[in-house]
Amino acid sequence: MPMYIFTFIKSLIALFVITDSVGNLPFFIGLTEELSKEERRKAFSTALLTGLSLLLIFVFGGTLLLDFFNLTINDLKIAGGGLLFVIAVEILLRGKVYVEHKEEVGIVPLGCPLLVGPGAITTALVLLKIYNFWIVLAAIFTCFFLIWLVLHFAELIYSLLGRNGSLIIQKIAAIIISAIAVQFIREGILAILR
Repeated sequence: MPMYIFTFIKSLIALFVITDSVGNLPFFIGLTEELSKEERRKAFSTALLTGLSLLLIFVFGGTLLLDFFNLTINDLKIAGGGLLFVIAVEILLRGKVYVEHKEEVGIVPLGCPLLVGPGAITTALVLLKIYNFWIVLAAIFTCFFLIWLVLHFAELIYSLLGRNGSLIIQKIAAIIISAIAVQFIREGILAILR
């Protein structure tokens, strides 16, 4: 197997695992439970475009952007963790995330930080330091095509779960989101303290 194919596959696997679209599917379904079928598809498309755009911004100018604002990946972890924790509490107490426009749920929290958060950004930046830029870029676009496939069939999974099933998943997802939030904050603080 040629080396460039091997590095492409390694990059793709790393990105697909860290974006965790399959693992995040219950969150996506739970957070869009009150939306119509069309609104849910629009939210998923928004999440996909938000995540891809954010990752591409960091791929093309991530180091410059962080340096300009004097930020580190650990700062992003703490900020992302705080945002996720607020979202989790809101879901647990109110049953949903309040957004002025329903499509906004596709931007926050679905697109960022659930689909593309500090982990995905860090992974992309590390891959760029190790492998060829164009191979990593191809892996990113392929990864987001696979995520699109997962989200495309989310409606089928949603119909199998029904309202009660998605409500249960939503509450469980909120607890898991809060745990992920605490993990992000903990990792960021410990790394800064070191």
